[in-house]
Amino acid sequence: MHTMIWHQKSKTSLNKPLLKKASRIFPTVFWIFLSATALGVSGCASKDHIKTVTATAAAENHSGLSADNKNELSAEFIYKYLVGEIAGQRGEIGMSGAIFYDLAKTERDPRLAERAAKIAAFGNVPSLAVPAIKLWAELDTDSTEAQQAVTEMLIATGKLNETEPYLAKLLSKKENRASGFLYLNGVLGRSADKTGVLRLVQSLAKPYPDLAEAQFAIAQAAWVANQDAVALKALNNAETLLPGWHLAALLKGQVLYRKSPQAALDFYREFLNSYPDANEVRINLAKLLVNQKQYDAAKKEYPVILDYAQNGAAKNSAEVTVIIGLLSFQSADYLAAENYFKHALTLDFKESDQLYIYLGQTAEKQNHDADAIDWYNKVSADSRHLEAQISLANVIARTQSVDKAIELLDAVEDLNAEQQIVVIQTQAALLAKAKRNVDAFELLDKTVKNLPNTPDLVYDYALAAERVQKFDLMESELRRAIAEKPDFAAAYNALGYSFADRNIRLNEAVKLIEKALSFSPNDHYMLDSLGWAHYRKGNLNKAIKYLQQAYSINPDPEIAAHLGEVLWQKGQYDQAKKIWAEALSAHPDNEVLISTANKFKS
Repeated sequence: MHTMIWHQKSKTSLNKPLLKKASRIFPTVFWIFLSATALGVSGCASKDHIKTVTATAAAENHSGLSADNKNELSAEFIYKYLVGEIAGQRGEIGMSGAIFYDLAKTERDPRLAERAAKIAAFGNVPSLAVPAIKLWAELDTDSTEAQQAVTEMLIATGKLNETEPYLAKLLSKKENRASGFLYLNGVLGRSADKTGVLRLVQSLAKPYPDLAEAQFAIAQAAWVANQDAVALKALNNAETLLPGWHLAALLKGQVLYRKSPQAALDFYREFLNSYPDANEVRINLAKLLVNQKQYDAAKKEYPVILDYAQNGAAKNSAEVTVIIGLLSFQSADYLAAENYFKHALTLDFKESDQLYIYLGQTAEKQNHDADAIDWYNKVSADSRHLEAQISLANVIARTQSVDKAIELLDAVEDLNAEQQIVVIQTQAALLAKAKRNVDAFELLDKTVKNLPNTPDLVYDYALAAERVQKFDLMESELRRAIAEKPDFAAAYNALGYSFADRNIRLNEAVKLIEKALSFSPNDHYMLDSLGWAHYRKGNLNKAIKYLQQAYSINPDPEIAAHLGEVLWQKGQYDQAKKIWAEALSAHPDNEVLISTANKFKS
């Protein structure tokens, strides 16, 4: 489910984004099929194409043969070609690709290698796709598409070091060099070896010390590899080569943010003093101000941002108005957010259905549930229809009954397997929120046995098992989710927090939560989990450190409950009471907070 872009999910939340369909084996190779229509897998080969390929192969590879042998080989070629075509029409993708690959090797024809590569990638046949793409790149050294394909294939298969000659060749073309360096990290970013990516980008950039885009590529790779000094040096070089470059300024602000939010704010303001028309930078300044809860300062930037959007070169008033609406929403200025979203509708914002959803969410925040229902019902039956129905179900569950909300979702038609899973996850979440934990568990238990299991579904199933105290099942399912998705930060955190909350296996709990934080640094819920684990171990000072850090990022009521408890145990009674009182004022119905505060006040 698409949500507000700044919305944070709690560690117990079961609402999940709509799952993106990922390829089973080659997630980075499928882009090549965007241009596959010229050699359609299922279409019949034209006679002209057969004649052209046959004539080329015969002329280039069989010039030393007799006329009779040439005719015999050409007939054999046509036969194999047609067999490959027919296999493709029948859906026998592996056979079709293998035939074209065999022909490409024999005839040394790049067009056949290209076809074999695209068929193999389309059919998810890695044993064929890897050699076919390599052969295509080898036979068609001037094809940018072929060089990109082999590069992405090598990255997808974990062979980062082998990509350099192909990337160097792409960057050797002057007309493509600047855009090539900007494209570089988008491709290499899929590699898990971030330090290796940085070394590779530095090597590729070395021949071009006077190209700002090359310096920018180094900075991007260094930032991802957590080498901020290297990133800042490269960005300063880029600024010297191309003063006032907005893209470099945006990245520099992100790098400085890790040093301190104030350093990023100071840089953005200094840059805007010199380049006031850098509206993207001003938008980022406003976002950062909102993130730092400097709402009044952010609000002062909005008219300037909107003026440049309307009168500047970009002419993107509708899009920028939506951004300002989202910033207002995050600032809890819901009336202003509503007005911005409505104004964007008058500007013909292209995603009107998305605006209806934003307006529904804004109406909910103002307790205008009837208006929210009206907005959600405006969403058309297209890509956002399910998202709107899920939002509508949440309102129905809150204002009428969970059963009515579940009936509403059951009535949504034409769902694929992934969407069915999302609906069931939402229904389980509604049941859990209503404390119908057994019903939620049974629903998810049935789902994992009848629908394709995704890591997110397994994760939700594990949490449902925990709520009905099936702890062994919870642990085995979370470990299964981690095995399927090794960077699943929430799963590491959930398992570690469960151990800590039950006061068992505390050393392992700390390690699991630290692993989660390595994938999702500064996540406030994970910092809370780590603080709670240290509290259970008796490390009160460490516990306070992590809990205070979490609470400063997001004053969540459960974090407030934990922080107050640790402070109380440390003897800081007044500070604990103050935190509980502030949290209760904002969240008077939170059961964990109420229980904790009452336990220690009595």
